[in-house]
Amino acid sequence: MSELTEDARWWGWGREDDRPALPPAAVAALAEELGLAMGGAGGAESAQRRARTEAHAEAEASAREPALERVRLPEPRLAQGIRERLESILGAEGVRIDRLARVSHAAGKSYPDLVRLRSLDASEAPDAVLYPRTRAEVSEVLAALSEARVAVVPFGGGTSVVGGVAPARHGFAAAVSLDLARLDRLQAIDTHSLRAIFGPGIVGARAEAALAEHGLTLGHFPQSFELATIGGFLATRSAGQASTGYGRIDDLVLGLRLATPVGELVVRPMPASAAGPSLRELIVGSEGVLGVITEATLAVHRAPAERRYEGWSFRSFEQGAEAFRELAQAGAAPDIARLSDEEESRLSAALAGGGSVFERVGRAYLRARGHAGGSIAIVGFEGEGRELARRGARAARILRRAGGLALGARPGRTWERGRYAAPYLRDELMDLGAMVDTLETAASWSDLGALHRGVRDALRSRLSARGTPPLVGCHISHLYPHGASLYFTILARSEQGLEIEQWQDAKSAASDAIVAGGGTITHHHAVGRDHRPWMGAEVGELGVELLRSVKGRVDPNGVMNPGKLLPPPAVDA
Repeated sequence: MSELTEDARWWGWGREDDRPALPPAAVAALAEELGLAMGGAGGAESAQRRARTEAHAEAEASAREPALERVRLPEPRLAQGIRERLESILGAEGVRIDRLARVSHAAGKSYPDLVRLRSLDASEAPDAVLYPRTRAEVSEVLAALSEARVAVVPFGGGTSVVGGVAPARHGFAAAVSLDLARLDRLQAIDTHSLRAIFGPGIVGARAEAALAEHGLTLGHFPQSFELATIGGFLATRSAGQASTGYGRIDDLVLGLRLATPVGELVVRPMPASAAGPSLRELIVGSEGVLGVITEATLAVHRAPAERRYEGWSFRSFEQGAEAFRELAQAGAAPDIARLSDEEESRLSAALAGGGSVFERVGRAYLRARGHAGGSIAIVGFEGEGRELARRGARAARILRRAGGLALGARPGRTWERGRYAAPYLRDELMDLGAMVDTLETAASWSDLGALHRGVRDALRSRLSARGTPPLVGCHISHLYPHGASLYFTILARSEQGLEIEQWQDAKSAASDAIVAGGGTITHHHAVGRDHRPWMGAEVGELGVELLRSVKGRVDPNGVMNPGKLLPPPAVDA
């Protein structure tokens, strides 16, 4: 059963214990740059900035630790008949309608999700939360819900940042969240063939720990690694921090089982097949709109004997991107490749508050070598000592030839310690009155530079026009021979009472710029609800109609995660 407790941060990321915090110097610097009117949250603000109304101060205190009992929650609308049928399948303990369960499944972890929850708005909460124990129970539940015309939202770790797990009734009698936490086992390992079978509800960190006992690794480390599940990785076609080396999650999928309202779809775990179009590709990235992934057979790797992460500096983002292109096309890419642009490099220094990469390698050294205000890169290699050293030496030759300046291992160790900290720091920045969001895309190397500038400029222009000029940082995080990803982080002063409108304005401007610049609307965050308006531009109207046809066959009553992935038909829009 899912471990739902009162200390779970249903309005933020993770739990209260061991949360990383921003240094006071970083708080003060950001407050000054963004114009945050902070209270007593740890800054050295002027008396003018600290002036607040009592109502405003009370709202902020509630946002930092909102009270569960004060959350606005509609009465559950699940009819007694279908509830009794679900209890007969799952047991009474497998059907929950209590406040904690419903609020904890009301939204994902996007900025607008958290804004709503922090304002005590859980109006989109499901009418019940279901906890199946077996694949058979999942299939039986889906058939029952389809017959009763009840919308169902598959739920793993709940870490979606694109509205992917927000219940949407769309005219249905009710909506439920199907939590897969009980299907949380590493079911089997084939060390000879290097493959493992997982239940969809196992959290990434637990899956990795279980594999480590056998000297293996999946090699999939997204920033949501501590909370997100294997099923969530697959449903959203995710990528991890080491995916340049190990591959994205779709590269690791060998076999799948998908429960749908009309039956089970099984993809056998073959190493390769020419038996028609790949059904595996249809399931991976389907975001719960076709059915529920109930089992996955994934390729695994021998655990590396050693990991080496090191820092490099480039005089400009363009210079660093060209170096990364040469690495990828020479077959010398590291397992982890991350290049921050000038703004993100500067922002990282500010957030570190004196413990940044810049401080560790020495600002004077960078200035002396002509790298002041440049771009910082982290490259990482994993494997056996001799082979790892050979790969590292080859990459270093390419990076130096391209103008890179080696910074040694200390920046790499600093990055490794904080590699999963950003979502926790986002919570703290929201406490201080900041709008914090991320978005990502990917494009060819030829389009990458213009796309980077276009998205950055669109965000700066749109938010500045609202009177909240932003900081916009970006990094490359995944390399391919033909292109790379771009991952943007946006910081701005939030508009009190207009946070969602402000976010929508910025999101629309950035998404339009992505499409205009030849990028994908999502490289690894999935489509969900937030990217639906741009899905047609990605796959074309015929592609959308093809996906709708598949959904109509396996989900004839349309109950599976309605309102996600697929744009509404033009006649309805």
